[in-house]
Amino acid sequence: MNMKKWVYRFNRHKVEGNREMSTLLGGKGANLAEMSSLGFCVPPGFTITTEACLDYTAQNGILSEEIKEQSLEAVREVERVTGKVFGDPHNPLLFSVRSGARVSMPGMMDTVLNLGLNDDSVRGLAEQTKDERFAWDSYRRFIQMYANVVLGANTSVLENTLENLKEARGVSEDTDLTGKDWEELCDLYQKMLLRDYGLEFPSDPLEQLWKAMAAVFNSWNNPRAKVYRELNGFSHDWGTAVNVQGMVFGNRGADSGTGVCFTRNPSTGEKIFFGEFLMNAQGEDVVAGIRTPGPINEESKNVSNKHLQTLEELNPTIYGELVRIYQNLESHYRDMQDIEFTVERGKLYILQTRAGKRTAAAALKIAVDLTQEGLISKEEAVMRVRPDDLSQLLHPTLDPKAPKILLAQGLPASPGAACGVVVFSSERACEFKELGKKVILVRHETSPEDINGMVASEGILTAQGGMTSHAAVVARGMGKPCVAGCHTLFIDVDKEELSIGNKIFKTGDTLTINGEKGEVFEGIVPTSKPTIGADFALFMKWADEIRRLKVRANADNPEDSQLALRLGAEGIGLCRTEHMFFAPNRILAVRKMIFAKDKEEREKALGELLPFQKEDFKKIFKVMGERPVNIRLLDPPLHEFMPRRKEEREELALALGIDAKEVKMRERSLHEFNPMLGHRGCRLGITYPEIYEMQVKAIVEAAFESCEEGTRVKPEIMIPLVGHAKELSILKETALKIIAAGQAVHETKEGRGKGDSKVDFKVGTMIELPRAAITAAEIAPYADFFSFGTNDLTQTTLGLSRDDSGKFLSEYVGQSIYPTDPFVSIDQSGVGFLVEHACREGKRTNESIHLGICGEHGGEPASIDFCHRSGLDYVSCSPFRVPIARLAAAQAAIEHGR
Repeated sequence: MNMKKWVYRFNRHKVEGNREMSTLLGGKGANLAEMSSLGFCVPPGFTITTEACLDYTAQNGILSEEIKEQSLEAVREVERVTGKVFGDPHNPLLFSVRSGARVSMPGMMDTVLNLGLNDDSVRGLAEQTKDERFAWDSYRRFIQMYANVVLGANTSVLENTLENLKEARGVSEDTDLTGKDWEELCDLYQKMLLRDYGLEFPSDPLEQLWKAMAAVFNSWNNPRAKVYRELNGFSHDWGTAVNVQGMVFGNRGADSGTGVCFTRNPSTGEKIFFGEFLMNAQGEDVVAGIRTPGPINEESKNVSNKHLQTLEELNPTIYGELVRIYQNLESHYRDMQDIEFTVERGKLYILQTRAGKRTAAAALKIAVDLTQEGLISKEEAVMRVRPDDLSQLLHPTLDPKAPKILLAQGLPASPGAACGVVVFSSERACEFKELGKKVILVRHETSPEDINGMVASEGILTAQGGMTSHAAVVARGMGKPCVAGCHTLFIDVDKEELSIGNKIFKTGDTLTINGEKGEVFEGIVPTSKPTIGADFALFMKWADEIRRLKVRANADNPEDSQLALRLGAEGIGLCRTEHMFFAPNRILAVRKMIFAKDKEEREKALGELLPFQKEDFKKIFKVMGERPVNIRLLDPPLHEFMPRRKEEREELALALGIDAKEVKMRERSLHEFNPMLGHRGCRLGITYPEIYEMQVKAIVEAAFESCEEGTRVKPEIMIPLVGHAKELSILKETALKIIAAGQAVHETKEGRGKGDSKVDFKVGTMIELPRAAITAAEIAPYADFFSFGTNDLTQTTLGLSRDDSGKFLSEYVGQSIYPTDPFVSIDQSGVGFLVEHACREGKRTNESIHLGICGEHGGEPASIDFCHRSGLDYVSCSPFRVPIARLAAAQAAIEHGR
């Protein structure tokens, strides 16, 4: 019986993987194999597969003997390649142990460096390298990392011990400590672990390796990794690979160093080689914000590092080699790359390459530029930008004309503007968010544990860290503004206090940050609407050429309609007429209608509303022109229009000439135990036909008057909450009579001939009840269109209230009962089944029926993909999600062969 392959090797002699194997080897492992096969100088190693992670979890946290056996064989091969021996006290081979999921999850899982050192081999390393300081520095780093990642110790105590030692020696930088200092610290660390945790630091390198591998597998399910996956829609079932790689050392002295670089600017997308480095350091130092990294070239200089020498100046040979490598990698992968490198004693090693995290603006520019450079096709460009990321391009920026008080200048780590109250911990950020407050998270430097606070915040401000720090990378990925490395900030976390110059800000005080320029301002600075550049227009033009689905917007007024057009909407898919009733100059008439004792009084009150409704529709028609405008007749139950405050009740009583108590009594009579399933939608139109008659008349008059004024219009009248074909049959017949009467008046008005300027009205229904979907074949002959109202269809199908289910739905998603919140992304097997059934059955009895969706799902990418596959003609969403829907529709067309 053949043994399953759990381990894949990569070195200059043998490569067992490639970049197409990211599902099995993780992105990091697949790319290490790819670069090794291309001949780049990659330290040798091996990858334990994602399947091994799943097996480890299934075996309740036990590494199988097969995995250990194959790993040991791979260790022996690295020994043969390097000439070093794992565990040898005189010529030790050391490893880095890193995670590597199929998608990049920066900082979410765990890493251990310098694995294999113990009290004996550290001396061998010192003798071998003739560098006692380097050897003991490497050992203390290993103890510190291993204690945290594997042993689960709180290493803040160890870090404090380091700070105390530097203070005792009168130095400020780690690099100023001697080998003897590091040796003393290593001894202190081990004693503290034994004293405070009862943990003896393991001296057996194999024990270190097995436990480190297990810790990386365990980190797949740590809280911050789970939150990150949920935030980005990644599956919890993928698992992570483990990459075990021979160590190379950037902390060997002045001719050694480590850095991170991007083949294009990750914030703007400009074709500029961009990055940071530290001499005499290991990789974690660059992202930890302990020291200010230097720029690799002039283009990478900023306010924080402009006084530092560039890598190009310090070592033009290494810089030139790095330029050649980045150009080759970008050409090979045909995408912007994020590259980690280490220089050991003047030799350059590439430790990782991956598609670089980037802002939405950068993603769009890079996709357009790579297409115009001939590296990728338009279809590939369209697939390179996540639809949801486009929302970053539509957020406000600071109003350039607004007065501002500049407090501090940091690094422009992630663009965009944000203002809010200051908080100093993730916990506080989440608390304030729950209270409905916008917050700015202020930290010395964020760590992966801050993920929840970063999600809850409008923006992030840090005192430390560079452009590739944790805060910068994660904020860019989230599309949140971030100012990093703002060294003039003095933060007292215990007091929850921030000092900038002579000003003090406490929790609850307000600040504004500008992530585009790295600026911090006092108080709230007004914002301006974003401008959409030429790259955006060109990119969206490509998407529009590819997609089949039309995209409309949900809009109830001319302002939103104009915005929707500007963002590329091709019509209005939902105009909610009830929103118009709440205006101060018409709510009283609505309430008079509710209190009417008979039809005559109701019609009188409705007569007051008709001119308002007609003008509302005319204004929208004027904006939309010949594009379709789908107007939903009154949907919510009448009690929603009742007065809430005492003054409103008194005003209504006075207008009606009745006692305020009678108002209260009428309010009680309208009360329903379950209004969502009560007297609303078409049920109002059946019982009070004059309500819908007024609305249809307003639509018809608005349409013909618009036509007379030179605006050709395409009105669609939507009857909501239909559950039975007879409901639609009755209400459509009434609507058609009003349309015919309006057409007759229009034709004879001012001597017009018959048939002149005829308006093409459509009458259809909203499918939002399971019975309507099930009996779609019966309803379709009476409908010109179906528009799926998936908000209510989800509620009625799943028996969930979207107002209340938030209290427990996260548990359902966490336990994989639902893959995601069904009010965010459509429940394809339940609600989706009804949609597909209704489409199929509706087309069977009415071939010309038009199909669309107007619930919140109409702007969600996975739901749009479903709509494409289900044969819908259009989706409709809020105006700001129109570009997202356009791109998602194009991606669905590419994915499914258009």
